[in-house]
Amino acid sequence: MSQPRGKLYLLPVPLGEEDAAHTIPEYVKERMSGLRFFIAERARTGRRFVKQLLPQADISILDFKEWNKRTVEEGIRHLLEPALSGNDIGLMTEAGCPGVADPGAPVVEVAHQMGIEVVPMVGPSSILLALMASGMNGQSFVFHGYLPVKQPERIKRLKQLEQQSTKFNQTQIFIETPYRNKALLEDMIKQLSPSTRCCVAVDLTLPSEMIISQPVHIWRKAKSSDIHKRLAIFLLYSGKVQL
Repeated sequence: MSQPRGKLYLLPVPLGEEDAAHTIPEYVKERMSGLRFFIAERARTGRRFVKQLLPQADISILDFKEWNKRTVEEGIRHLLEPALSGNDIGLMTEAGCPGVADPGAPVVEVAHQMGIEVVPMVGPSSILLALMASGMNGQSFVFHGYLPVKQPERIKRLKQLEQQSTKFNQTQIFIETPYRNKALLEDMIKQLSPSTRCCVAVDLTLPSEMIISQPVHIWRKAKSSDIHKRLAIFLLYSGKVQL
């Protein structure tokens, strides 16, 4: 008789390193406390998150394996081998939910291929939190990840997203490397139509959280916001929310 396989638990982690442990549900912490095997983008970060959420945990007995965008399929299969022996595994991202704006999706895909049950768990997602707080269309939206680094290409892409928002009545969501936040916001304010709504959500779930959602013409008159080197997510919307 074959041994039952373990499960792959998708473990959400806080969006910030400090003062955010309360954003993780107790049932996630309980499940995490019963796991020995973990897969994390960075083992050091994974250990720190476990210690943050479970201060009494003995980190030395836990098995952390690393994965990243360069991990090939066979490497992923090796990471999931403990589940074939009946051991549950926890998959963690650097922030938020595994597999969402995160290179963990291939791990989940291979787990399905191997017949390993995948269990997603509730936790903070900056994409959904920002969308909820924006007042923009939550019925139709697209997350684009990062926009082009060079300004001419970035401006062209912003205008394309604005047109797409108008055509499909769709909220457009994207992110940027923290030290380029200011440049992106300046391009949005200068290049988008005055009536287009822009939202910037910074440090979500943290004590320093800031969310501003207003039309471009108001952004142009308002005092500039300090978002340099802070974790931010951006949204634009040029449609009309349907009631």
